[in-house]
Order: sequence, then structure tokens, then C-alpha cells
Amino acid sequence: MNYDRALQRMTRIAGAIGAAGVLITLIWHGPRVAVGFLAGAILSMINLRWWTGLANALGPSGKAPRRGSAVLLGLRYVVVGTAVYVIVKILEIAVLPVLAGLLVSVAAVLIEILYELISSE
Repeated sequence: MNYDRALQRMTRIAGAIGAAGVLITLIWHGPRVAVGFLAGAILSMINLRWWTGLANALGPSGKAPRRGSAVLLGLRYVVVGTAVYVIVKILEIAVLPVLAGLLVSVAAVLIEILYELISSE
């Protein structure tokens, strides 16, 4: 397994799932729901980048990153929570499409795991 190639695949898969999800929700449920899904998908991909940044900071040594990185890791929940609150309450977009969009990177990681399991045989 090549770590960099796996990250590239996960990013492409997440982008493809996000784009497909936006198109499907746009067709079936209209633009407001599609914007909610898009917002969740963007937050999900940002979160995926943060996690890969943490993994890269740890590196092969396994040493903990700088203290500031730990603070930023904790603050990301505040940032994502605030963004979801703004999207749902202020922009008045339903919470379910946003939550579905937030699962985009999870789906990409699961697909990458399946790919690695199947291709390693």
C-alpha cells in the first residue's frame, strides 16, 4: 500500500461521492437540500484534510505533533459544530442533508479500505 496514493484516491472518491450526492439531491429534492448536502460534504472533506494533516505530522516516528496541533484538533469540533449550526439555523437548511454530506469522507475511507483489501490479494 502506498500512503500518498491512498490519500489521493480517498480525496478523489470523496469528491466523486460529494458531486454525485449534490446532483442526486438537486434532482430529487431541489436546490435547498442540495446546498445542505454540499455544505456537509465540504465540511467533511475539510475534516478529512485535517485528519491527514495530523497523520502526516505524526509521521513514521509516531511522535506527537506540536501542542498547537492538539489544540487545533480539539477546536475542529467547535468549528464544524458552529458551521453546522449556521447552516441549519441561520440559513434554514434541513439538518439531514448536512449530516448526510458530513458522511462523504467516511464513505470514501470505507471504499478505500475495501479497495485495499481486494487489491492486495
